[in-house]
Amino acid sequence: MILRSLLFVFSSFSLVSGVFAQGAVPFHCGHDELHRLNVDPQNDQLMMARIANAEAELGSFTQNFQQSAERGGGSLYIIPVVFHIIHNNGPENIGNDQIFDVMRVLNEDFNKQNSDWDNVVLTFLDRVGDIGIEFRLATIDPSGNCTNGITRTVSALTNDGGSDMKALIQWPRNKYVNVWVSASANGSAGYTFRPGSAQFYPEEDGIVLQHTYTGSIGTSTLGRSRTLTHEMGHFFNLKHTWGNGNDPELPSNCDQDDDVSDTPNSVGWTTCTLSGASCGSLDNVENFMDYSYCSKMFTAGQGTRMIAALNSSIAQRSSLWQSSNLNSTGTNGNEALCAARFTNSLPVVCAGGTVTFNDESFHNVTSRIWSFPGGTPATSTEMSPTVTYDTPGLHDVTLTASDGTNDVTTTASELVRVFEVPGQADPLVEGFESATTFSSLGWSTGELSSTNFTITGTASYSGSKSAKVTNTANSAGGVYHLYAPTVDMSNATAITLSFRFAYAQRSTANNDRLRVYVSNDCGATWSLRTQLQGLSTLPTTGVVSGNFVPNGPSQWSQTVLTNINSTYHVSDFRLRFEFQSEGGNNLYIDDVNINGVAVGLEEVTSGNGAGLIVMPNPAKDNAQVVLNVRAAGRVQVDLLDVLGRTVKGLHNAPLPQGVRRMDLQVSELPAGLYFIRMEQEGQSQTVRFVVE
Repeated sequence: MILRSLLFVFSSFSLVSGVFAQGAVPFHCGHDELHRLNVDPQNDQLMMARIANAEAELGSFTQNFQQSAERGGGSLYIIPVVFHIIHNNGPENIGNDQIFDVMRVLNEDFNKQNSDWDNVVLTFLDRVGDIGIEFRLATIDPSGNCTNGITRTVSALTNDGGSDMKALIQWPRNKYVNVWVSASANGSAGYTFRPGSAQFYPEEDGIVLQHTYTGSIGTSTLGRSRTLTHEMGHFFNLKHTWGNGNDPELPSNCDQDDDVSDTPNSVGWTTCTLSGASCGSLDNVENFMDYSYCSKMFTAGQGTRMIAALNSSIAQRSSLWQSSNLNSTGTNGNEALCAARFTNSLPVVCAGGTVTFNDESFHNVTSRIWSFPGGTPATSTEMSPTVTYDTPGLHDVTLTASDGTNDVTTTASELVRVFEVPGQADPLVEGFESATTFSSLGWSTGELSSTNFTITGTASYSGSKSAKVTNTANSAGGVYHLYAPTVDMSNATAITLSFRFAYAQRSTANNDRLRVYVSNDCGATWSLRTQLQGLSTLPTTGVVSGNFVPNGPSQWSQTVLTNINSTYHVSDFRLRFEFQSEGGNNLYIDDVNINGVAVGLEEVTSGNGAGLIVMPNPAKDNAQVVLNVRAAGRVQVDLLDVLGRTVKGLHNAPLPQGVRRMDLQVSELPAGLYFIRMEQEGQSQTVRFVVE
């Protein structure tokens, strides 16, 4: 199999530089660009011929097409649509409202209901077409389950926007128009494939939109809201107003044609030049299939061409609007109430904090009843109530949605965790030894998943347990959180945070990331304090292709953070770990310590850990260095400054196996950051500590 470039027809709004009247980045459509596929070079010409034949067949069908009586007289073609939001937990994870808005724009444009259609240049006013196509979000998925026509998939492929991203999720193209929304659309604002090409590549069939060109609200703007209208035109076999070319404003475009009789030949426009007459007659600059950014219309002839494509079996377009398909996709107008769903603004608050809930139930919801045990108000009938929680603990939330006849109910158990203020007195020390779930420790993950952070007994630095992300089961791009409870740091003079971690790559290309955040307002806002990356600072051992389980202290590392300033000396200090998967191996975290005695001291005495601890840390007067000597022999312990220079030798002589303690006169040292280094059996271990 040889990598070849195969030309076939697709269309996109490609981003180029410049600023136009409506403030949008001008787009450029590329339906003659190369799309790379793995094909046998001997099949190159054959495939090109097959595509050309399909185009010719569709062209002949369009030319001879006559609207049937069934669909004549203004009858609508109903088209089921599904939106796949491919996101990496960034702004590209647009809200449902933005999807509803782009559907509104699309339906108005295709049915001559857009408010600006009658402002077109007078020459083209009588050519404005009412296409007669209505797009509806699916309410039944391919498995027969209830849906709102919107799916969400977490993946770093959102930044690619190509074939690999589409492969993450695609519903059958003979039943739904697939629309993928992502951070990137192959360098374009949007793209799709016309039926002649999509006929042979069903896995490529559908529309990709960059989220900033999706609708008129949210991350998009009014000036960018017609991208889906343009791409849907291509999806139903429309060319650009200047023909089959990729680039507008070329004199040679006058020799091309878009095969629509009521759109004059044009070179194509990237500015709203209403008087443009590029090929000897006035151009239809305000056409949705141009790049002028002042588009307002399809022509009646373009409508006929699109309806013809809908009636052709090429690329299965004619299957979409059949009554049997409307019934199976739930777009026949008889959508049933089937799901009570809601979102909430925060999973964790401090006592006295508020959480806003939003009802996203479907379909045909006419009323709702909320129940908020432990909250104020305790019940509500509003769509988006805001609830105050004063009682610490875990609280359920129940929503019952109604369509006036039927009710559906959902209860989220222990959805909201409320922390006391002030939080537990410092220090916070946690080795995850005393529980099997985070909830019983006051910790939380924000979302329940077997591949999120869990407590495991398969590996630990000290003791027998640790927190684990089973990353081998995760999709690249997934983001997973672990939240600590509130800690009262209001009396702190300095904050030192330390933890142990173990991680392995599955290949040298893996660049998973572990980020550590802190909050001084109980988690309302977060500040990044360090990031460990899979290409450099995160791996604690070599590449492991199988399931990584650290087999001893040598496969663990420690991070100590002292860059948490006095603005975090508050009564509701919080800590958050965030792990972003990029396809690597498992992650383990153990011995989390905020300003306290090292976690797992009792386990160190059992000989399970490598064992180098300074307690207390920070220290003011006296401290103790605790060593776990793995085997009898010479042990050297030194006190170092921040430049790695030896301040004082603490020990350099044989010691028997086991736990040993050394006193350290901290009062003799100037305030600042220091290190204790222990060397035994040819290995070195270092721990930081702070003198106040």
